[in-house]
Amino acid sequence: MLTERRIPTRTPEWRAIHDRIQVAMDLTSRLNALRFSDTDSRDALLSELLGKPLPATALVHPPFYSTYGLGIDLGERTFVGQACSFLDLGGITIGDRVMISPKVTLVTEGHPVEPAERYDFITVAPIVIEANVWIGAAATVLPGVRIGHDAVIGAGTVVAKDVPPLTVVTGNGYVERRRLAPGVAAPRQPDQSYRA
Repeated sequence: MLTERRIPTRTPEWRAIHDRIQVAMDLTSRLNALRFSDTDSRDALLSELLGKPLPATALVHPPFYSTYGLGIDLGERTFVGQACSFLDLGGITIGDRVMISPKVTLVTEGHPVEPAERYDFITVAPIVIEANVWIGAAATVLPGVRIGHDAVIGAGTVVAKDVPPLTVVTGNGYVERRRLAPGVAAPRQPDQSYRA
């Protein structure tokens, strides 16, 4: 797993990120309103969103959603299907010849687990997808994950840990990691005194 870091909210750093998020939301809404056949405008908006030219052989089908845009690096011959969401504050690196099916979500950001800290920080950890990976429809890749070259992620899979190269992974599993203690921000329990 790749290293997580925290970004404190209510700081100048967070204000700058917040402002860029507004730009990214505007760019993606404009991108998603274009005619599909308007490839020149689509490529220009994607390049503006990414902050660099879209690789000549990469293809991103709209609709496409991104939190930040500047954290995405696409490899050559990368394909991104319709309705994908890249929450990229932590950085997303996608190698050459990666195929990403429709409705895939790549998530590099979140909040601390402890209730008392959830509103004070944004947590971010990068996602790295190596060359020749195929990610099936509606899969979700979580923060800090590295997917090794030539791996296949089955449709609907939630990837919460690293995937070795040349591996096929499918399905979801529920694993209770730990129990949390209530924090300052935890909701109060209802008053039971009125019950007989």
